[in-house]
Amino acid sequence: MFLLAAEDIVVRVSPISQQRNLSMAVSLTRWLVASNFPATEPADVPQPVAYESYAVTFWRHYPQPECGRPPTGRLGDLLRTLHSLPTPPMTLPRYQPLASFKTAVESSTYLARNQRAWLMERRQELLNSYAKLDFPLGHGHLHGDAYPGNTLWDAQDCRLGDWDEAAFGPREIDLANTFQGVRFGRTSAELDDFSLRYGYDIRQWPGLSVLVGIRELHTLGSFIRRADYGDLSAAKQLSYRIETLKNGDKQAQWGAA
Repeated sequence: MFLLAAEDIVVRVSPISQQRNLSMAVSLTRWLVASNFPATEPADVPQPVAYESYAVTFWRHYPQPECGRPPTGRLGDLLRTLHSLPTPPMTLPRYQPLASFKTAVESSTYLARNQRAWLMERRQELLNSYAKLDFPLGHGHLHGDAYPGNTLWDAQDCRLGDWDEAAFGPREIDLANTFQGVRFGRTSAELDDFSLRYGYDIRQWPGLSVLVGIRELHTLGSFIRRADYGDLSAAKQLSYRIETLKNGDKQAQWGAA
């Protein structure tokens, strides 16, 4: 990401393979903003722009105060509003759990053979469990990557950004990601506030552990790709995360780097 300070525009540079998702994200967020939902707003220019092996998008800049990101509970408000909106006028892809993760694992040059085998076995185990779930909140449009780290302050209000993984699927997907955040120190009080503001406590639903497991594998994807490119800190964190998952250590804290 790059900031064009004079224009107050954020430029996001992505692999060209993401162009279709980026086009969808731009169209969706324009509709959301027009519907008075506080999504991060794309700049009023034709986009995405393809350049060599990259796809480029342009977004309004929201300067952030020093107090940090919005509280976890604010995401509950945003998701409650998002899920209550009418169906978007564009076709969203169906949510496919761990599809991109499969590609990352199979193409990885960093992962050892035993790591790759365990990750694929764990993926299939979770997908088998996912196929058996009943979803009390029903299906509809999803943000797809909703967690507090994707919220931004806009003066006293907050906005929801990073719409590249928007999809059609079970509403619970958008809630479970926040609960996976206990790996990064999210507290019970924060989860209580999030649930209260959304209006549903997913902790009472037996499928939460499956969705958290899916999210945990999903978060490994970027670390796999970074490790493939020789990022030593990402490789170290990736190996640590895999070991804690293999050992069934649900209390282990993960690092963001």
